Amino acid sequence: MRLAGVAPGMSVADIGAGEGYYTVRLSPIVGPRGRVLAQDIIPHTRDRLAQRVQRDKLDNVAVRLGEPADPKIPAKSFDRIFLVHMYHEVTQPYEFLWHLREGLKDGGLIIVVDADRPVKRHGMPPKQLICELASVGLQPVVAKRLSGSDAYFASFKVAAPRPEPTAIRPCEVEG
Repeated sequence: MRLAGVAPGMSVADIGAGEGYYTVRLSPIVGPRGRVLAQDIIPHTRDRLAQRVQRDKLDNVAVRLGEPADPKIPAKSFDRIFLVHMYHEVTQPYEFLWHLREGLKDGGLIIVVDADRPVKRHGMPPKQLICELASVGLQPVVAKRLSGSDAYFASFKVAAPRPEPTAIRPCEVEG
């Protein structure tokens, strides 16, 4: 969150929020004037997170159900969109990213934290990540290995118009 530059008053989205580990930490950072949208695609997980948000009185947090290929987030709404240790689980990355990027405000960033290992080992090689995000007009701003693990932090900004879905070319995935 520090590397992402999260500050009071920001609107942020935690995509693939699960049980809310990052959601509950983002809430006090953005403060009462900020907003957090916690999204997950599993109804039971979303419901449990909504109960936690209510129990903890996180009044600046909304919980929403998304779909595997569409996070269902409002357009031009977020300063930061977080994908923390979840992007490797996305089964339709190009469609997902095509929808996701529309959630960014002007100057907003998509933040990815994942492990530098093959997808089949629950990671996302950085080269593949950069290629997939570039396919929808996003370019890296900062990339940094996180000390003490195989995880990395990468931020992306809008650098080109969003392509028509038929114009997206899948990346070559290394074996």
